[in-house]
Amino acid sequence: MTQGFMPSSPGIGPGSQPEEAVLDYLPMPSGMSTFQPSFPEVEDPERIRPALDALSALADRAAQWTPEGGNLVVELPSLDAENRKALADALGEGEVAIKVGGKDAVEIQESVFAGLWRVTSRDVDHATGGVREHIEIGVVPLAVGQCRQQRIFCPPEAGQGVVNGPFIVSELIERCEERVPGNELCSNNEPYAINLSLLPHTPEDLAYLDEALGRGEVTILSRGYGNCRIDSTALDHVWRVRYFNSQDSLILDVIEVSDVPEVACAAAEDIADSVIRLKQVVEAMA
Repeated sequence: MTQGFMPSSPGIGPGSQPEEAVLDYLPMPSGMSTFQPSFPEVEDPERIRPALDALSALADRAAQWTPEGGNLVVELPSLDAENRKALADALGEGEVAIKVGGKDAVEIQESVFAGLWRVTSRDVDHATGGVREHIEIGVVPLAVGQCRQQRIFCPPEAGQGVVNGPFIVSELIERCEERVPGNELCSNNEPYAINLSLLPHTPEDLAYLDEALGRGEVTILSRGYGNCRIDSTALDHVWRVRYFNSQDSLILDVIEVSDVPEVACAAAEDIADSVIRLKQVVEAMA
């Protein structure tokens, strides 16, 4: 009988290890989001008929969305507390949450239906002191792509210990200057990324980059596989994209030149799928 290449070793093979031995693996990143339809309990559908009509109209409007046509805005009707709750329960909370600061600050929460965003802002009528909310349909809300810096970008002098920082900033500026003007959310500019997790750098380089790039007014949290935090910088089209595992340890640090990082955007296929799912939820609630 042909023998194997290696002779058998004692202590290896089935039954050779004590039964109580248990392998202790490092936990993998968790929390990967998947679509979870929300079907609020409805005792009397007629009592929430306004909410159902609003959801049905939203689905019809979303079906009209096309990448070429750009984002669609749907104003929500005035609803009583019960109908507002039914509407909110049906939409739920999806993977992406966004804060846009500045004069026209807004808070944005993606619904469980990808590409359908709940956009909340302070009411322009200061007498009411309330908030306004509308639904925006698109790959990413317009407020994110339209938030632009007004300052002249001037990187600081490199101090002791700074090695690659100035070269990285120069590369980012060059890439930004190469961008072709156009529709910010539907441009043909290819994203460009610098992976700091793989690039040699010193702690002083990171401090230099933080000072040079500064902070913009957009913060995005994407809860897909683990957590991804995206911060705009003071240099237009430049984003700091950081990925964390389930233990909140930084596992990937990237500087990206793009309109909006793809991880925060919905795909056209997602929006088409959301139309189908939203209609199914309305039918289940009716």
